[in-house]
Amino acid sequence: MKRFLLVFTLIASSLALADEGMYPISEIHKLNLKKLGFLISQKDLYNPNGVSLLDAIVNVGGCSGSFISKDGLVITNHHCVFGAVQAISTKENDYITDGFLAATRDKEVPARGLVIRITESYKDVSKEVLSVVTPNMPLADRTRAINKKMQEIAEAVEKANPGKQAQVSEMFAGRNYVLFVYQRIRDVRLVYVPQRSIGEFAGENDNWVWPRHTGDFSFVRAYVAKDGTPAEYSADNVAYQPKKFLKVNPNGVDDGDFVFILGYPGRTFRHQPAAYIAYDETFRLKFTADLYEWQIATMEAAGKGDRAVAIKHDARIKGLANTMKNFQGKLTGLKRLRLAEGKQAEEEMLQKFIEADAKRKEVYGTVLADINAVYAEMSATAPREMVLDAFGGLAGQAFSTAAAVLGAAIERAKPDDQRMAPWKDANVKGTIEGRKRAFRDYYEPTDRAFFKDMLQRALALPEGNRIAGLAEVVGADVETFVAAAYANTILTKPDSLEAAFAMTEAQVQASNDNFIRLAWALRPAAEELRETRARRTGALNRLLALYVEVKEQFVGKDFIPDANSTLRLTYGRIKGYSPSDATYYSPITTLKGVLEKTTGEEPYNTPPALLEAAQKQRDAKFMHKKLNDIPVAILYNTDTTGGNSGSAVMNAKGELVGVNFDRAYHATINDYAWSDSYSRSIAVDIRYVLWVTKYVGNAGFILKEIGVE
Repeated sequence: MKRFLLVFTLIASSLALADEGMYPISEIHKLNLKKLGFLISQKDLYNPNGVSLLDAIVNVGGCSGSFISKDGLVITNHHCVFGAVQAISTKENDYITDGFLAATRDKEVPARGLVIRITESYKDVSKEVLSVVTPNMPLADRTRAINKKMQEIAEAVEKANPGKQAQVSEMFAGRNYVLFVYQRIRDVRLVYVPQRSIGEFAGENDNWVWPRHTGDFSFVRAYVAKDGTPAEYSADNVAYQPKKFLKVNPNGVDDGDFVFILGYPGRTFRHQPAAYIAYDETFRLKFTADLYEWQIATMEAAGKGDRAVAIKHDARIKGLANTMKNFQGKLTGLKRLRLAEGKQAEEEMLQKFIEADAKRKEVYGTVLADINAVYAEMSATAPREMVLDAFGGLAGQAFSTAAAVLGAAIERAKPDDQRMAPWKDANVKGTIEGRKRAFRDYYEPTDRAFFKDMLQRALALPEGNRIAGLAEVVGADVETFVAAAYANTILTKPDSLEAAFAMTEAQVQASNDNFIRLAWALRPAAEELRETRARRTGALNRLLALYVEVKEQFVGKDFIPDANSTLRLTYGRIKGYSPSDATYYSPITTLKGVLEKTTGEEPYNTPPALLEAAQKQRDAKFMHKKLNDIPVAILYNTDTTGGNSGSAVMNAKGELVGVNFDRAYHATINDYAWSDSYSRSIAVDIRYVLWVTKYVGNAGFILKEIGVE
């Protein structure tokens, strides 16, 4: 017990000293901005009745970004537009490797898959959402009722506001729900994307690593119809005129300077109990990291001698590799901090606090035990559930399509208003077209390898976790089943997908296609798991609301909601750190480091244009005066996570000084716990962005557009 208390005390004390926080826009008014270091007012940040910095901040295909010109120019990360660049690349025109530049507006091309989303308003709808919950409601029904109400609220807003997107986001499980209304811009075009050897310099070797020398930035532009309304791509569309765009400050920042970030962080889990952390550490993180590592190796081997094949895999490898290394870092951090043990020690003290008061005990007395019981059940079936989840998207495109065909047949038999969103009449065409586009990157040998591996994993599950009916469908020989599946299917042929998705449930059930047969065989297990999870979610939503409630009483303060892809503010300073004994990392890297790392071979193959510019174009405008060099990347102690990629890093005046793209390896644990001692985020310095754009990309017109030429 003493050991647990020591661990908890160390963690708690480090967190107490930290300036942690991803503040929702609803919480900004509680902050003393002047005291923190801001030189702007709260209305400058967010003004619901006028224009503010928040109007310049956008979500770009799941990343963050910001408007930086009156003509809808957006800056975000290179890795955030990577998939769109892949979509226009061929072996002959390899824009991934060589970069892309539209020297004039008419040369800007659609960024496939990217949608820009702008937050317009928010409203607390907690009472409305929770009004559907009754005291004795079955837990699975509770989950379904809440989800249905959230969807109904969003749909009602969208119906009343054509062209807008509405979404109800859970801020605290079972307690707080907020309605966000977004403007969605669907015509997004590529403007300038630097060479891969700049935008991804050092590749996975330096991913999640500091010091960093990566120019992870790109420019895209938003377009709308001539009347200013969002529209699909059309040559007649015009550049979007944002309410607000950020001023770019070419002077950048220095060590110790105040900075802040506005962006769309993905998910954090800081208010989750010890049992959640232990489950993630024991099961989810390791299973996912190991599977991704194997799939990455398989794709890299397939594309090793053929660039055309490699292009098909590039975006997927990049995405999986980023998550894999992130999860590996989380596992290292969880073990290093012994976070699950620390949370357990905290909960022992919390339980004593609960039991010290009769009224508290009556309300919260069994909360922790009940939470632990849910996670004990999850742990017992984790191997089976992990494999079933993996079948959902990691068993190859052919099987994924079969599962979608089955799902479509079931959903389309229902009344339109009861269907899942992709299969509502208004969305069916777009859903099928999306499936067709996915096959542009299809490569059968890789798909076959993924499918076979997943079958073998499923068949190797231990007794008590096996999937009923699977062995009977696959038969005695996996290889024979796989070969027959690919030889006798229409599901890998995009032109046949219309017919496949028109199948009825009876036709699907009678199909001899091995992929469809397998999807049908897995259906009972998948439905059972879906029902089980609805029950668990219902239980945890109720329990976690109580858990957070009593923890707030215990520590005597309100909590900031975990990140959930909604707009957040975080702030800090340019600051180095010490990752280990006798080691200190300063917070600004320079062009000198790029040249020192350059070997001429991937992933350190700096392009000749940059090497030449490094010799000839040491423009004083972009030099760091103290370091006497072009700054490349900056390090700071703001609170970020996935989804903050592409976020604007701003100085105290709200001027753009960097573009956030990563965290240091020790900060991968941020999703569970933040500390000033190890949590550091990384951005590309705006001076490097401008220098590369002008002297390497020959895109000086962009600097002119944003007013720094």
